[in-house]
Amino acid sequence: MPDPLTQAPAMVDAGTRRPALILAVAAVIAMGLAVRLVPLGLPAGVVKYAGSTLWGAMVYGLIACLRPDAVVRRLALVALVIAATVEFFRLVHAPWLDAFRLTLAGQLLLGRLFSLWNLVAYAVGIAVAAGLDAATRR
Repeated sequence: MPDPLTQAPAMVDAGTRRPALILAVAAVIAMGLAVRLVPLGLPAGVVKYAGSTLWGAMVYGLIACLRPDAVVRRLALVALVIAATVEFFRLVHAPWLDAFRLTLAGQLLLGRLFSLWNLVAYAVGIAVAAGLDAATRR
């Protein structure tokens, strides 16, 4: 049996994987919103980085939904590039963009401030999601 991290499986049924991936992404989004918006009494650092970790996992899941038959490492690399691009995009400032970042949608989608620690959190979320994806392919 091929290694799902490095080789595409012989037959991946996108018709059955895609709905499961969509449900997984929905669950990750729900957890991320709960961590960020519901007063759970968690420490601020946990709220911030758990949300960022879940955001990274969500990006992986969305990419996997688009290409459910792709190699896990490739999906993870694409997700990491997208997450890093969004994080570095926070260094770009324009009045309309900064105004959007002050809205709830802007904060959840783009964030407000650049942080290298967010890149670490995204990488952790992507790695966990990729590991779970690989495990479900075996």
